[in-house]
Amino acid sequence: MTRGDADRTSGDDQPEDSSGAGDDLHNLLNRLERLVDPRSAVRAAQGPVGAAWRSVTTEEPRVQVTVAVVVAIGLMLALPSRVANHPMWVLPGLASLLLIGVFVARSARVERRSRALRVVSLLLIGVMSLSNAASAGRLIVDLARAEGVRSPTQLLLTGGAIWLTNVIVFGLWYWEFDRGGPLERAAGVRPYPDFVFPQMTSPELAPPEWEPGFVDYLYVSSTNAMAFSPTDVMPMTRWAKLTMLTQALISVITVALVIARAVNILK
Repeated sequence: MTRGDADRTSGDDQPEDSSGAGDDLHNLLNRLERLVDPRSAVRAAQGPVGAAWRSVTTEEPRVQVTVAVVVAIGLMLALPSRVANHPMWVLPGLASLLLIGVFVARSARVERRSRALRVVSLLLIGVMSLSNAASAGRLIVDLARAEGVRSPTQLLLTGGAIWLTNVIVFGLWYWEFDRGGPLERAAGVRPYPDFVFPQMTSPELAPPEWEPGFVDYLYVSSTNAMAFSPTDVMPMTRWAKLTMLTQALISVITVALVIARAVNILK
């Protein structure tokens, strides 16, 4: 046997690539870990630990929230007197306090001040919700009695203003409650989200610095109000599901009655 034959023979005796066996062993260890600690599977589905939405970050800019609240104030002031809230200055005054609270609550380090301002903010968002619900109730009563707004154009504009205000208000609720609110999210205190965005389940499709902001929650509110159900963002906790259910019910009742009445007037 020549030396070349000996080399070929010794090469044939070498073990095959063990990368496949290593992958199988890794998968087996992952399965065993999930059996021992089921939460490990949840942590794996939440994405990498270094993702911005799971880490300590700076607070998001408040410009979007300010614009949304100002738009909501303008929509409520534009409502006809028959469905608007009286006196007219109460809601703008409370919303102005909300804007002040949003801008002052800058740092999670000042815990007492932040907690107090968050309570005030939640109360004021609640007032905005009740005020818009009262306007929607008056409009629905007028539609049921065939009273009030006679012009289909004015009816559609009134219903549209109430619907859009409802979208903004629920967007604020989602923004304030998901994982404890904007300050808690920036502090990275709560790892389990109330809303799961596509960027969380597919982190490779988003930049590492991505984290949900007010515009994302406004999008959740608008799609829920139009589709009457979740779309690409899934509610995970009971409060999130019940809140989305409440918004969908309000939206479908408002839209159905307004459109039906407008069509009836046109006939």
